[in-house]
Amino acid sequence: MKNFYKSTKKYLLIFFFCHFSIGSIIAAESSIVLDSFPSKKLNDMAALQNGSKLFMNYCAGCHGISQVRYGRLKDLGLTKSQIKDNLILNSQATLASPIVASMKKTDSKEWFGKAPPDLSLTARSRSSGAGSGADWIYTYLRSYYKDSDQATGWNNLVYPGVGMPHVLWEMEGIKKASYTEEVEQGVIKKTFKKLVTESEGNFTQAEYDNNIADLTAFMVWVAEPVGQFRKRLGVWVILFLSLFVFIAWRLNAAYWKDIK
Repeated sequence: MKNFYKSTKKYLLIFFFCHFSIGSIIAAESSIVLDSFPSKKLNDMAALQNGSKLFMNYCAGCHGISQVRYGRLKDLGLTKSQIKDNLILNSQATLASPIVASMKKTDSKEWFGKAPPDLSLTARSRSSGAGSGADWIYTYLRSYYKDSDQATGWNNLVYPGVGMPHVLWEMEGIKKASYTEEVEQGVIKKTFKKLVTESEGNFTQAEYDNNIADLTAFMVWVAEPVGQFRKRLGVWVILFLSLFVFIAWRLNAAYWKDIK
C-alpha cells in the first residue's frame, strides 16, 4: 500500500509539472492576441473554392497538404475538369494523387536549410489556449511586416523570426512595425505599438482580410474534410439519443406502474 501511494504521488507530480510547463509554453507563444476567424466561411462553398485557389497559387509551390488528394476537392463543389485545369499544377499528378509541394525536398533543404513543413494538420496543431488553429492562421497571415534584420526581409508578430517570406505581399502591400520607446534604468526599451502601411497592395485591407479568411477556411477543411458533416451529424445523434431516453423513461414508467 505504501508503494501504491508513493507511485501515485510521483505520477501526480509529473502530471502537474507537465500541465504547468505546457501552460507556460502556450503563454509564451501567445504574446499577441489572436483575431477571431469568421467561422461562417466554413459553410461557404465559394469561400472554400477561393481558398483552394489561393493555396494552389501561393502556397503549394513550397508546402504540401499530403493528407488530401486532388479528387477530394470535389467535396468543395468543384468539377473534375475545374480541378484538372486550374488546380493541378503538376503535369504528372492525377485526381488520385496526394497534394504535395511542387518544390523538391532536396532543393528546399539546399536553399532554406530544411524542407518547408506539410500543412495538412496546421489548423489543428496550432490550436491553443490563445485561440483555435483557424484564429492562429488568420492572424498569422495578416501580421507580416518588413524587417531588414531578417534574412528574408520579413518578420511576423505571431511567429517572430519566421523563415517564410510574405508571399502575399503584393495583395496586402508592405507594412512596417511602429514602436514606442521608454527608458528604464538607462536602457531604451522598445514596445510594439502597431503595424503601419508603407505601401499599398493590390487589394484594400478589407479585401485582403476576406481572402485570408477564405484561405484559412480551406486550411480548416484540409485538416478535417468531414469536419462540418461530423458536426451536423452530431446534432442529429444527440436529438435521436434524447428521444430514445425519453421513450425509455416512459416505457420504464409503464412497465413498473402497477408495482409499488
